[in-house]
Amino acid sequence: MPLASDAFQADLSRLSPSHLEVSLPVTLSLAVLAYLLLVSTLRFQRVRILYRDYPQYTTRASMSQMTVDDAWAIQKNILQLEFPTTAVKALQFALFRTYGIPTISSLLLHTSQFSNPATSFKRYADTGALIGQFVTCPPTSSRARTAIARTKFLHSGYRASGRILESDMLYTLSLFATEPIRFVERFEWRAMTELERCAIGTYWKSLGDALDISYDELPSGKSGFSDGLHFLEELRQWGDHYEEENMRPDHRNRLVADKTMDVIVYGFPKWVRGVGVRFATCVMDNRLREAMMYDAPPVRYRRIFTGLVALRKYFLRYLHLPRPMILRQEVFSDTPNEDGRYYVQIWKGMPYYVQPTMWNRWGPAAWLTWALGLPLPGDDGDTYYPRGFDRALSASLDIRNLPATPWEAQNVVDFGL
Repeated sequence: MPLASDAFQADLSRLSPSHLEVSLPVTLSLAVLAYLLLVSTLRFQRVRILYRDYPQYTTRASMSQMTVDDAWAIQKNILQLEFPTTAVKALQFALFRTYGIPTISSLLLHTSQFSNPATSFKRYADTGALIGQFVTCPPTSSRARTAIARTKFLHSGYRASGRILESDMLYTLSLFATEPIRFVERFEWRAMTELERCAIGTYWKSLGDALDISYDELPSGKSGFSDGLHFLEELRQWGDHYEEENMRPDHRNRLVADKTMDVIVYGFPKWVRGVGVRFATCVMDNRLREAMMYDAPPVRYRRIFTGLVALRKYFLRYLHLPRPMILRQEVFSDTPNEDGRYYVQIWKGMPYYVQPTMWNRWGPAAWLTWALGLPLPGDDGDTYYPRGFDRALSASLDIRNLPATPWEAQNVVDFGL
């Protein structure tokens, strides 16, 4: 009969390095399989939650009754959690794409805001802040209302004089509504669901109403649309046809596009900025690239770009857990500071309206920015407005005297039927 000490020695031998070496690969394999199973289980969780939270929109007939608040909330989920990088870049690209229309680029050149290096970076930041207020803030909030009023005010004189064409207004709206869907389909791990697309169509239909944009040029513009999907499809087809007729090569397109490219590659070392521009042209289709008079990217750039997109899709689909709520992308601060202003929290180009926090001035990205000789938030006094921006950059507008918008009159979008 073995002694107790012999049994103890036998147990110790099982914990020897040789035994651990055998079990470690098994343990790691099980851990990897468990992680992959977790990703597979949770990857579509947000889609399931979406349909659980909005059971009232299960048919096309019911989608015609989608409220503006619901449409905005669904779109916000896309922008902050599901496809934050791609969807936000798509909205930025939508604005960039308008520069391929000579009637739009020529007006921007005339105002000199986008074409002048001294003002182009601030104009880019101002435009992003203005659009961001009515996209990220609840439709009936004062921030969204003020942003819409400011947008209408900025356009009113040009529209009244005919320098901004009503067709160009509709075209711009079409891009903001359709580019996120196109970008997600092209660059993301899944396409948008019918409910998500309907929400986007419903939201931008309501915004077009608020901006007094006419839909008469759409086939059902006068008779009415059945729902957000119907509106979206007609808007997409009309926008494609409008580009075929009006997107033409013009040196003015290139001049405005170059200034935006300067913003895109601003954070790159000077010696690689040309490479950044070539990769940026990989995002463009031939029609847009030719209208902006850019050369086609070399084949090797297209192959690298396509490979990186495919790799990212695979990684997000099979190897990456869904973004948790705590890491949602917040481009702007939710609450005002002591001056009643808001901060930009994710920026491109110069640090306009960025709070000079310890992280923004001393974090890893700040050290890289400093090494490149670029300004940090809070540098140069008030040059970059480190105290933030007011509600949609519209201090001159009194919120008490703003006209009512369709969002306030009714929460259900009027599709005209």
